[in-house]
Amino acid sequence: MDLELPDTLAGASRAVRPARPGPIALYVCGPTVYDGAHVGHARTYLHFDVARRFLEAEGRRVRHVMNITDVEDKIDRRAAALGTTWRALARRVERGFLADLTALGIEPPAAAPRASEFVPEIVAAARALERTGRVRRTDEGWMYEAPSRPRSANFLTGAELARHAVLEDGRAPGPGLEGGRSFLVWKTQRRPLPSWPSPWGPGVPGWHLECFAMARRLLRVPVDLHGGGPDLVYPHHFAENEIALALEGTPFSRTFLHPGFVLQDGAKMAKSTGRLVPLRSVLDEVGPGALRWYLLGRPPLDRFDWDPRALARAAGEFATLTERIAAWLRPGAAGRLGLRAVLELEEGCRRDIGRGLRIDAALGRLRRFSEALGRDPAGRAPRGEARRAAAVVRRIAARTGLPLV
Repeated sequence: MDLELPDTLAGASRAVRPARPGPIALYVCGPTVYDGAHVGHARTYLHFDVARRFLEAEGRRVRHVMNITDVEDKIDRRAAALGTTWRALARRVERGFLADLTALGIEPPAAAPRASEFVPEIVAAARALERTGRVRRTDEGWMYEAPSRPRSANFLTGAELARHAVLEDGRAPGPGLEGGRSFLVWKTQRRPLPSWPSPWGPGVPGWHLECFAMARRLLRVPVDLHGGGPDLVYPHHFAENEIALALEGTPFSRTFLHPGFVLQDGAKMAKSTGRLVPLRSVLDEVGPGALRWYLLGRPPLDRFDWDPRALARAAGEFATLTERIAAWLRPGAAGRLGLRAVLELEEGCRRDIGRGLRIDAALGRLRRFSEALGRDPAGRAPRGEARRAAAVVRRIAARTGLPLV
């Protein structure tokens, strides 16, 4: 079965398939490592985790790359406030971030490259952009000015920015940025801040070039599936896509996915505002299974407010489900629900995830299965079926990442 996803750029559903022979190329935008992971990050990465699990369960090979942004002004400012170096802070936060994703049951990427390790490739991409004649010097640094393109080629800017832009440092695109179509290529900067030599003097590359350079070297362009939070549509994914269009004549990705935000008090959860719920604290409170159950319980594109009471209900539901499954699979008196019921459950979950990554619908099936187990007086699988039923439950667990058994 194909995995069909709502493609943000096309505004329609697309099947994820490899453009060339070989594994499906999955590139997920990773963290800017100046502070730890929060539950908003977790929800984004969980959706890509389930997408990868589905593809692999269907027999597809997947090469998954997630970048680490370790060169950024926010890192420099926080390191200075803590009295440490940018590199020491970035490495410490990176270790904690990746450990938290692992604790949540998210499968690790095949590669997690750091921006600081790709500066030569990024400089090469910047020089290629300069040769297009669209790079100019401004007070902010060397900027690339994207041309107007057909509506289907890239994400909309101009008046459409208000729908999806989360602007850097709170600054709106000014009239000199051509309606939001310009982005930084290189900024002059000297040590002890991060700094590398370049044709434009010592400094640091613009954020958007790192993903293009990494994807081109470690995967291919276009990749088959790419995304992150909705705040990355602009400016980051707009800029990535423009770089690929300008240098490769192709979009950055064949499919873009942007799962919805977790909000707090009606606003985007973000490290920069301090409006967040740390991932580690919730993992310590309820565990990975309950948190996955809560964060994946809404349609993938939905935004929703973090609600501790709803989390507690989800934790109770998940605990009841796993207790009932454990009891059902233990030897004992034969019950009504057997292998056929759990095979139907597996196939239903497979269809739900394959058609739009509707993990929430799959969780609804698991919830109804739990309720059916609770109504069965015997509460046991029929004799002779428990071992095969357990194997099916393990397959459902592998597809969803839920620790069901």
